[in-house]
Amino acid sequence: MSALADELLARGFDLVSGGTDNHLLLVDVTSKGVTGRTAAQALDRARITTNANTVPFDPRSAFDPSGLRLGTPAVTTRGMGVGEMATLAEWIDRAVQAAKSADESTLAQLSGEVRELARAFPIPDAPV
Repeated sequence: MSALADELLARGFDLVSGGTDNHLLLVDVTSKGVTGRTAAQALDRARITTNANTVPFDPRSAFDPSGLRLGTPAVTTRGMGVGEMATLAEWIDRAVQAAKSADESTLAQLSGEVRELARAFPIPDAPV
């Protein structure tokens, strides 16, 4: 998760607490000109699952907060590592920018790219 945090910081995202020590990350997207809900909905259309989430001292409603909550267990379980975190950060940045400009074609393109990466890292079989 620290690789994803570092990559998001490099792209100008504001991380609550400046980073993370575990598998969760809270990102304040206010500086990107969108709300957490708008960003989460755009990321969902790009096939990247996040949650809109309030940030500390959030001036916005919990129904339309300023932040995004990200977690890495879904991708690390598939075997993704540091290199893929850089790709995910790029996609998150592109999707948030697309959300700001209502650019559905970029979100559709990202959806295809995400699907391609997911196919390269299938979900492992569960032990029986």
